[in-house]
Amino acid sequence: MVRLLIATTNPAKLAEYRLLLRELPLEPVSLRDLRITDAPEESGATFAENALVKARFYFERAGIATLADDGGLEIDALGGEPGVRSHRWLPHGDNSDRALVDEVIRRMRGVETAQRTARIRAVLALIFSDGGEIRERIAEAAIEGVIAERAYPEIRPGFPYRAVLVLPERNRYLGELGDREEAQLSQRRIALKQLWPELERLARLAS
Repeated sequence: MVRLLIATTNPAKLAEYRLLLRELPLEPVSLRDLRITDAPEESGATFAENALVKARFYFERAGIATLADDGGLEIDALGGEPGVRSHRWLPHGDNSDRALVDEVIRRMRGVETAQRTARIRAVLALIFSDGGEIRERIAEAAIEGVIAERAYPEIRPGFPYRAVLVLPERNRYLGELGDREEAQLSQRRIALKQLWPELERLARLAS
């Protein structure tokens, strides 16, 4: 079975990818499984640039097919912030899930409902070797919503912005959806489906 490195240090994200990939004859492995502890500098100006930086970095170190991603929250009223800095937004060093949620609510205080549009975006980068040729593919997707005036009381570890994004068509926070409903909406699931032909091609390399 072909191994696929899921290049993330986020346990919740790793678990989600393993669930999404369960239909393919691939063996997802983690950075911890391969004892990789170093990390690239995420200096890209876009999610796509950062996703590729991470995928290339870990592909070179692991020597196996690698899937990496980058993503975060884009708030229109804040000019797209926090954007590529979604997980390192606050300059004072406290970028805990709670601190990030509180900062979104603080900055959006007083903004009219029509101006509270936002989305959680994900960009995936897949790299693998196919007969000596290095194949690189990118896919992206987003969940559209609006920023709530108050945060949902439960913050899922590793996914803080799900506690501030409300889905108008459901009148519910993204963070209050059950696992099955959330998986159907997942921006990573949608982006991963775009990569499905390449993942199937990767799986066939073992045959």
